[in-house]
Amino acid sequence: MGRTLVTITQLLTETEANLSAFRRTLRRSDQYIFDGLFAAARRHIAAIGQAESLLPFETALLAMLLEQSKEIAVLQQELNELKKKNLG
Repeated sequence: MGRTLVTITQLLTETEANLSAFRRTLRRSDQYIFDGLFAAARRHIAAIGQAESLLPFETALLAMLLEQSKEIAVLQQELNELKKKNLG
């Protein structure tokens, strides 16, 4: 017997496939960023699967935002360190 429930990984892959026409219309540099957003979501696939009260794509967006926020925090810290070096 097969499974009756679709996995969160399958749902995320299906969502990405449904957005393929949107992706194709993006500039190549934007396509790279777009692909990175879905890669970021896949890094948090276990957490996405636990957020049962939200739609899968909503939790994928949260995972994408989490990764973006982490990158911003790292860049902000690097910027602050560079500022300290230049001032000191």
